Amino acid sequence: MNTIHVDVVSAEESIFSGEARFVALPGESGELGIYPRHTPLITRIKAGSVRIEMADGNEEFVFVAGGLLEVQPNRVTVLSDTAIRGKDLDDEKANAAKAAAEEAVRNAKSEIDLAKAQSELAIMAAQLAALRKYRQKK
Repeated sequence: MNTIHVDVVSAEESIFSGEARFVALPGESGELGIYPRHTPLITRIKAGSVRIEMADGNEEFVFVAGGLLEVQPNRVTVLSDTAIRGKDLDDEKANAAKAAAEEAVRNAKSEIDLAKAQSELAIMAAQLAALRKYRQKK
């Protein structure tokens, strides 16, 4: 079977490492799909879910809060400051963080504060969307 090695790494730990048939993730300009022997590529990725179709046919989901993607013909590496396994996503925490980000947007005193709050709000909205996507697959 034709596979590609996939590593998803956060600033704190390795989240996933294994063989896959296919990887889908949110690129800056749209959804990216990676198969074995893909053309080499380095690009930024947006916050969202990484879907890994493993060699045995099962799927693994990982939420990333943006980051970098490196693709080599036999290896995919996803680097993100924040990466959370789909099974570890917490609905309550995500909703609370989204509410806090919305509050920060309303109370922003400068353009920099507003930009930070909007960025955090976008990440939390992407995390909630990833959580919904993960639950639909289960």
